Amino acid sequence: MVGTDSMINAFTTLLVTVDPPGLAPLFLGLTVGMNRGERRQVAVRGSLIAFAVLAVFALFGASILGALGISMGAFRIAGGLLLFAISFEMIFEKRNERKEKTSDAAITKDHIHNLAVFPLAIPLIAGPGAISATVLIAGTMDGVAGKIQLIAVIAVCLALVFAALILAERLNRFLGVTGRALLTRLLGVLLSALSVQFVVDGVKSAFGA
Repeated sequence: MVGTDSMINAFTTLLVTVDPPGLAPLFLGLTVGMNRGERRQVAVRGSLIAFAVLAVFALFGASILGALGISMGAFRIAGGLLLFAISFEMIFEKRNERKEKTSDAAITKDHIHNLAVFPLAIPLIAGPGAISATVLIAGTMDGVAGKIQLIAVIAVCLALVFAALILAERLNRFLGVTGRALLTRLLGVLLSALSVQFVVDGVKSAFGA
């Protein structure tokens, strides 16, 4: 069984990386012209697909790395640096700009036909940062029990994402521009600290410190 501290760390890392409040205004922009029922269908499908993607990487991410000859220590360093880059974007409000560009391009090309798959599930929910965080966390949880607990953490995080999408209009009005900016910056600082810890753990693992 994984300790409470590890579970809290896993939950915090995933939740901050996925960023449900930040997804709410993007979801509204992607689903312009849809009624409430259609938005709900997109939110359900997108959340389930994202859960499936993250669950696969939680279960088989280490095996994939092993097949490619990549050590967990090296991936922790690389993943930590990637998460630090994401935290930098969050603090300086670059991440939402990039996500908005991604969503705008998708609307133009696909005309919302496969909106739940792209760009909602991938890369807005289960993006490179979330996938990297999932593989990193999976490397710290041993045994079947640890993997089950990680799947449960992913399920809770994606349930919160789904709730944020369903309540997107209310959440967007409640937070406002100032509230979203403040929350994003606070979460970015927290993620930067967690990402540095991943790098430190990776260096220790890679060099046997």
